[in-house]
Amino acid sequence: MVEHLSIPTPAGTFDAIGAGPEDGRPVLLLHGFPQGASCWDHQVEVLGAQGYRAVAPDQRGYSPGVRPTTVAQYGTGELVGDVLAVADELAWPVFDLVGHDWGAAVAWHTAADHPDRLRSLTAVSTPHPAALANAIRTDEDQHARSAYMTEWRNSNTEKRMLDNDGEALRRLFEWKVSPSKVDEYVRRLSEPDAMTAALNWYRASRAGSRVEKVTVPTMYIWSTEDPAFGSAAAFDTENWVSGPYHFQMVEDVSHWIPDEASELLSSLLIAHLSVR
Repeated sequence: MVEHLSIPTPAGTFDAIGAGPEDGRPVLLLHGFPQGASCWDHQVEVLGAQGYRAVAPDQRGYSPGVRPTTVAQYGTGELVGDVLAVADELAWPVFDLVGHDWGAAVAWHTAADHPDRLRSLTAVSTPHPAALANAIRTDEDQHARSAYMTEWRNSNTEKRMLDNDGEALRRLFEWKVSPSKVDEYVRRLSEPDAMTAALNWYRASRAGSRVEKVTVPTMYIWSTEDPAFGSAAAFDTENWVSGPYHFQMVEDVSHWIPDEASELLSSLLIAHLSVR
């Protein structure tokens, strides 16, 4: 049974879903843009049934109780701080961390900066930030793929994405995510200030947030049909992990791996965790 949780922290109260015994091995799952904790429904349920304690929060800006209004409050330090604050409130001194899209970016930073807190890392779609930065700088394909990151900082992006019942927002999912899930994401990002908060993740400065090599056991999952992340950064990611590393390439799947390949992702995650 998937539970709905409220997790109080110094930054505010995070909404979350969870499953599994309270004393189960803890796993924290971080979503990306423009989704929410429910993108992990399948993984949370499967992990819980396997005896893990799985929790997926709606992250900063997505939880109404943690929706600051200034761009600076969406910096890397704040986002990583949220991960640790949620884990502290759950009384998890050490945990497994899983992330997709922006959630994976935050997970990479957390693993690099706080390896003592993690048993393992699973990053889905998003490569190591240094590998991505190198690819944007040196690979024309990745440079073109990443142009949206700058475009979405424009002040008219909220209106453009939400006009006509979120038509532009819906197109991002490439018809790979169930209509009911897409309806949920559009509805939640249509709440007052929610879309601005989500886009502030792109607008916040990342200056000085260089990420070192990750030492914890890591699995990186990349799909061949991902329009945002090409092969250059995906293949370079192994050079940024000094601990045990497993690269899993998924053929013919889009960016939305947790939804489009939910059973495969859950099985890969269970296999990764079971040997750590």
